[in-house]
This record gives sequence, C-alpha cells and structure tokens, in this order.
Amino acid sequence: MTIASMTGYARAEGRDAQCTWLWEAKSVNGKGLDLRCRLPHGHDALEVAAREAVTRKLKRGNVQMSLTISANASAQAVRVNQDLLNQLVALVDELGPSHQNIAPARWDGLLAIKGVLEAAGGDEGTDDETRLTREAALKLDLDKVLDALAAMRLSEGARIQEVLLSQLDEIGQLAERAAACASLRPEALRERLRLQVAAVLEAAPSLAEDRIAQEVALIAVKSDIREELDRLRAHVGAARDLIGQGGAVGRKLDFLSQEFNREANTLCSKSSDVELTRIGLDLKAVIDQFREQVQNIE
Repeated sequence: MTIASMTGYARAEGRDAQCTWLWEAKSVNGKGLDLRCRLPHGHDALEVAAREAVTRKLKRGNVQMSLTISANASAQAVRVNQDLLNQLVALVDELGPSHQNIAPARWDGLLAIKGVLEAAGGDEGTDDETRLTREAALKLDLDKVLDALAAMRLSEGARIQEVLLSQLDEIGQLAERAAACASLRPEALRERLRLQVAAVLEAAPSLAEDRIAQEVALIAVKSDIREELDRLRAHVGAARDLIGQGGAVGRKLDFLSQEFNREANTLCSKSSDVELTRIGLDLKAVIDQFREQVQNIE
C-alpha cells in the first residue's frame, strides 16, 4: 500500500440550465482532521454532506473547501428594486419645482443608479424539483473533488515514500559504519578501558576493590554503543514495516523518528572518537530530514 501526504489541491466544475458551479478543495498538514467550508447563501445544508465525505475519505489534515455558484448569462434575471425607485421618483417630484434650471430626470438615468436594477441570482425563481436536482449534482461533484484531492495526496505520498525509504537506507548504512568503527574493536575497547582504569587508580589509589569494580563497569557501559546500534536497526525495520502497511501511519512514524533521534544523541554522548562522533552527527542530520518528511504524512 501507499502512504498519503496531507497536502493537495483539487477542483470540480458543474452546470445546469441556470447556473455553473465550482468546488475547490485544498489540504495542508494538521495534527488531526479539520474542515473549514465556505458555501454560498442558501446552501449551508451542504456542509453536513461535506463533513461526512471528508471524514470518510481522509484521515488527517487541515482541509478547506469552497463552493462558488454563478448564474448563466442566458439565465441571468434582472429585477427592479421598486422601493428604491419609488423613493427616487418621489424625490424628483419634490425637488423639481425648486430646481427648474436642471433638466428633468429621465428613466434611463434613474435605472442606472446603483441598486435600482438587481441581478436575481441564487435559487430565486427556481422550482423545488430543479433545486433538488441541482443539490444532488452538487453532492456528486463534492465527491468528485474529494476523490481528486485524495488521489493527489496519494500521488504526493508515493513521492515522499521513496524519500523516506532512501533516508532509512542511509540511517541503516550509518549504523553499520558506526558498528565497524575502529574505536569499537575489542582490542581498542580493552586498551581504552585499561587507560581509564589506570587514570582512576592514579587519582584515587586507596579505592576499595568493589568501588574499582563499579568504576570499571561504569566506564564499560559508557563506552558501549551496541545497544544503541541494535535499537537503531530495530527502528529502521519498524519504520519500513509501517511504510509498507500504508494508510494513516504518520503519527507512528513521527514517534519512531523521536526514538531515532534519542539513540543518535546517546551515541554522540558516548563517543570518544572523532570518526564515531562524525557518524553520529551525520545520523542526526538524516534523522532530522526524515522527521521533516514524516510531518507531511497522513
């Protein structure tokens, strides 16, 4: 299966004899699933259908949807704002006698005043059957735009999946380089332990044997990174399994990336070798890049 990104954009257009409409949907990263819907006046009931469809098709992301409806030019109706026109006519009759030097008002001038003529858009004048048919078509196009959005998120997810797998390869390779580091060879570890124990004895020659044993054990633990490397390998395997499962695995991958970072930090803190420290820093850099990509996963 393929993982899905949380980012995407889609649009779907439709029309009937009276109007055209445009659905637009876009999504960005989010901790959960959140929908913001912008609908024309009189179509608020579509938000319920939009929320149900988004919940059914998507798992995470901040989703914004908008619907724009425009009346067709051939079906554009015009009406007169009779109240405003009556007020203007009454005003002309009232002012006319005291302004005889001004040309009388003409009908074309009155009709040209803003607000006198209005476009009768929306569902005004639309019968119930036409309204129900249009609502059904709007819901169909709602599903289409969300299907297109989900497809784009999957396409983007496939690209991110390749990047994540490549980064996991690099993390695994760096872990193996760390395991093969010369400073971790048995003879090197023994020599370093011998020198550190000698330094302890020189600093405190009267230490009891049991205290010396404790110090030796502590030094050995601090210089041993085998557990960190084993956990790194295990985390790489777990991350690959999650990516192979597909679906909404973003949160789990984000948790694993934190575990990756914890092991890399411990490795760097235990390192007493320039080469091993350099490998640890390279690990941290790749892990940061891995986590940045994981933030985009559903």
